[in-house]
Amino acid sequence: MTIDVRQAVSSAKNHLNQIIDLFGYIDDIRLEEIELSSDKKSWFITLGFHLFDSPIDKQKNSLKKETGIPNLANLLNPKEREYKVIEIDAETGELKSIKIREL
Repeated sequence: MTIDVRQAVSSAKNHLNQIIDLFGYIDDIRLEEIELSSDKKSWFITLGFHLFDSPIDKQKNSLKKETGIPNLANLLNPKEREYKVIEIDAETGELKSIKIREL
C-alpha cells in the first residue's frame, strides 16, 4: 500500500525534525513543493525554513513574528530561506535522502 500525500509530508517533517539540530537554529518551517516521481516510488517534499547563526538571532526573529515589529538587524540583513528536498519512499514512508534545494 502506498502512502498518500499527507502521510508523505508528515513523514518528511518528522524526519527533518529528528535531525534539525544538525543544521543549526531553524525557524518557520514551511511546505514549499510536493512531487511524486514518475515511477511512483518516491515522494519529493521540499521544506523551506530560516537558518540562524545563534539562538539569540532565532529569538529576535520569533519576537518580530509575535509583535509584528521587525528589529533593525532584520531590516538591514534579512534572512533568506533555506530549502531541503526530502525524498520519502512512497511505499513505506521511510527517508531515502535529504538534499539541498538550489534556487
